[in-house]
Amino acid sequence: MVFEKIRDMIASQLQVDASTIKPESRLVEDLKADSANVMVMILELESEFGVEVEDEVILELKTIDDVVTYIEKHQG
Repeated sequence: MVFEKIRDMIASQLQVDASTIKPESRLVEDLKADSANVMVMILELESEFGVEVEDEVILELKTIDDVVTYIEKHQG
């Protein structure tokens, strides 16, 4: 469920087909997200899932699976 919600949020933001987003999809290389896209995504994720993503962690979130794993670990 977390994956699907994140996938749909990212698809909407980046205007890509959700069916093309896989857990191993890389945010920058595969989905063409730039730093502004990533910041908006982080803000939306924080709001949607009630988590706080620390600045130093953002650089470690390379793939959709990285994001899902982080959210699942830190969700209240």
